[in-house]
Amino acid sequence: MGSETVAVIGGGPGGLRAAHGIVDVGSKVVLIEKREFLGGTPIAENYAGLTPHGEAAEPQMQRMAELVTSNPNADVRLGTEVVSCEGEPGAYLLTLTGADGTETIEVGAIVLATGFKHFDPGRETQMYGYYEFPDVIALPDLEAMLKEHSVVRPSNGEAPKSLCFIQCVGSRDRQIGNEYCSKVCCGVASKEAIEVRELLPDCKVYIFYIDMRMYGYWESEIYWPAQEKHHVQYVKGMVTEVLPKGDKLIIRGEDTTMGRPMEIPMDMVVLSVGMEPSVGTREMARVLGVKQNRYGFIDAVAGPLDPVSTDREGIYACGAALGPADLEDTVSSASNAALRAVAFVRSRAAAATA
Repeated sequence: MGSETVAVIGGGPGGLRAAHGIVDVGSKVVLIEKREFLGGTPIAENYAGLTPHGEAAEPQMQRMAELVTSNPNADVRLGTEVVSCEGEPGAYLLTLTGADGTETIEVGAIVLATGFKHFDPGRETQMYGYYEFPDVIALPDLEAMLKEHSVVRPSNGEAPKSLCFIQCVGSRDRQIGNEYCSKVCCGVASKEAIEVRELLPDCKVYIFYIDMRMYGYWESEIYWPAQEKHHVQYVKGMVTEVLPKGDKLIIRGEDTTMGRPMEIPMDMVVLSVGMEPSVGTREMARVLGVKQNRYGFIDAVAGPLDPVSTDREGIYACGAALGPADLEDTVSSASNAALRAVAFVRSRAAAATA
């Protein structure tokens, strides 16, 4: 006959929103998270504030988690992974492994909310010196410092007097195969730049960019305030290498607006790393047998008007499992996927009793 329970794989913002949407309409959900905690990347990577408004990340994730864990229709499995999927739409059999051993559960539909991973800026090239120079860090590293209200140079523990962001690291790069824009990096860099200026008013902050890609309301919410209120300096240019010189880092490249080379000393360099499919996204695509696109994200086969359906009936995806997404995109698509999953299992149940 099948099951009316929906499985949500992944307990980050997308998974939590999907699970809440499912129980909110009276259906049952099994939320499966391989980590020992809920909240996903914002918790795992010690996010300080959420883009664009800067709300503290940890309390927001806790509130989302409580909406699920407090509901009797939610069965939350932490430290648990899906290792196989059998059966058919409406009656999928998932084998789970975790601290309590191995078990098989039946679910009617599945929502894949396995998120993304940050690009490793030292994976392909050391032109920016991420693994060579301690004062070269990435967006998540600075985010963790901001959460602790302590932005210091890793090399000496002193507050920087100058700090710059380098955009599009791991995005819009044909040589490494990531031809896409990661969508959020410009906004996150601008948010973090504002927070650095608020914490360290004497620190000069620069953003070196190819194009600043602000969409929707981010233009007025963070881009212009960063410049006009917080005096962050945006420089259109290409940074070609980062080199040490004494206790400084030298930024070399081209100021494309002026059409001339540039060489600027900095105390700290922040690499604005893009999004890639998470290990969980790739693994669940294999286990569930759903199609991936050329970049490894889950392929939404019926988009753009149906952006959450995969090529397997009854299996949906949301958030950054589908591709680069901000938090608003993530929770919106998660709500969509939850609705589709509930509608699917209820329609199957109605057909079976007709």
